Amino acid sequence: MADLDEHSPVFAIAVAAELAEMHPQTLRQYDRLGLVVPGRTRGGSRRYSMRDITQLREIARLGSEGVSLEGIRRVLELENENSLLRARVRDLERALADQLISRPGARVFAATATGAAVSLRAGARPQRNNAVVLYRPQR
Repeated sequence: MADLDEHSPVFAIAVAAELAEMHPQTLRQYDRLGLVVPGRTRGGSRRYSMRDITQLREIARLGSEGVSLEGIRRVLELENENSLLRARVRDLERALADQLISRPGARVFAATATGAAVSLRAGARPQRNNAVVLYRPQR
């Protein structure tokens, strides 16, 4: 059996509605509006993941606070974008750390006017006065 995670579509609409404490028709409406789009079986039946259930509960919470469906859609869109950007930052931080580890002598960096990072020799100064210098002390 394949590994299941929070994104695995496993719950039929009746179970998902019960877990989200909503009516199944509400889930169908949210699917039509694109707020929560469940996976589909070959026969076209909806299958919800735990991530979908969490999102349905968030929609219910926002709705109870008076946020419109359009507002909820926008909040969810921004939250998803935020998650993607945070993941990208983590990837870039890992790549930078890997590069620093593979080049143990390069400990001082400067940012160029275009935003590129360039390494400097220890004790060297950046060519431009407005460059930002990042320093990583030796352990």
